[in-house]
Amino acid sequence: MIKIVYPDENPKVRKNDVTLEVFCINRKRWVKLTKEEWVRQNFLLYLDKVCGYPSAVTAVEKRLQIDKVIKRFDIVVYKDELPLLIVECKEMNVPLDTSVIMQVLRYNITIKAPYVAITNGVYTYLYEKQNGEMIEVYTFPSYK
Repeated sequence: MIKIVYPDENPKVRKNDVTLEVFCINRKRWVKLTKEEWVRQNFLLYLDKVCGYPSAVTAVEKRLQIDKVIKRFDIVVYKDELPLLIVECKEMNVPLDTSVIMQVLRYNITIKAPYVAITNGVYTYLYEKQNGEMIEVYTFPSYK
């Protein structure tokens, strides 16, 4: 498990009529604030401010086709136009069990990133593909 120390900066939140919205720094727009979206937005700030992954190379909530089924990944960071890291976010009360890692691994069949991560905002696990296996690692890859 990786100990995440989030930056002091918090995502921007506003009330729009009856719902709360959060500003997505990557999509450059307000989106409905859900428990999972709160985790995603804080993790995006962590990737940008702490890990140094530019938001310009980070894709959020993009469509992905697996066989004939359309899914959406949470976060993919690119480096030199190739996927570097895929992240699956869950809300804080969701345990990071086998089903969550299997979900991100299914997405990664198409994405082909060397790193996959799962997070619920409290716990974060990171894996690197080494010799055809996913091995748990404890630091995010450098972007430089």
